[in-house]
Amino acid sequence: MKTKRLLILTITLVCSIFFASGCSGVSINRKANEVDNWSHIKQRGYVTVGVDDTFVPMDFRQKNGQLIGYDVDLANAVFKQYGINVSFQTIDWSMNTTELKNGTIDLIWNGFSKNPERKAKVNFSKTYLYTSQVLVSLKKNKINTIAAMKNKTLGVQTGSSGYNDVMKYPKVFKNHIKNHDPILYDSFTNAFIDLTAGRIDGLLIDSSYADYYISKQKHPENFTEIDSPFPKEEFGVGMRKSDVTMKRKVNQALEKVARNGTLTRINHKWFGNKARSPLLEAK
Repeated sequence: MKTKRLLILTITLVCSIFFASGCSGVSINRKANEVDNWSHIKQRGYVTVGVDDTFVPMDFRQKNGQLIGYDVDLANAVFKQYGINVSFQTIDWSMNTTELKNGTIDLIWNGFSKNPERKAKVNFSKTYLYTSQVLVSLKKNKINTIAAMKNKTLGVQTGSSGYNDVMKYPKVFKNHIKNHDPILYDSFTNAFIDLTAGRIDGLLIDSSYADYYISKQKHPENFTEIDSPFPKEEFGVGMRKSDVTMKRKVNQALEKVARNGTLTRINHKWFGNKARSPLLEAK
């Protein structure tokens, strides 16, 4: 009898623990997009930032696997002010807003351009960097204008601002390029490999990535960059709409690093004198 009772109690305890664990995970994920999470993040001591770890120079890995980049430095500088560590988590970039909503990550901080579609899903911090889309090609391809891409193959990253621009403004590229659709890549690194190998003729890419990547090549003179007619882009930190405290804290910290010279040092480290930040222009 005692053995039977002990067995029942054990099963009940195990089930209770399993149920509680399962419900806890579901509850956290379900409520992440509905509550202000700042106090929870502050208490646990770290914030989880979702990144594409191939996006040079914003977030990318060295040969030893260490994650470095402009946004890595800036995120660490911002949360250092609150005594909060930053945990960077590599995500499928095409699923970034889903990861945020589900509570897998707390922020999207990875050269995340503001646009109406994204603003409908997330809250953005103040703009900390301006950028634009450029068409990159090899000089030997003799593509010196946007019009020269007629019947040529164009590469873009899946879910990127460049892809969104191609689809939103079809008269610029989509209606003229080969098959009327761009070649999609999971990362710009793979896209550059195909460009160099001649598998695509042009690559629409963020100017910050293009400038940095080309400058690190053995023969940067072999590449050409053409400004696109697409609107100027603004980089901001993406967060859940319910995280009103997070937005206020991030904005306050961004303004502080702009005032104390930290932002200027980070800009110069990664972009030299090419970086444009409205936070510094407003000083």
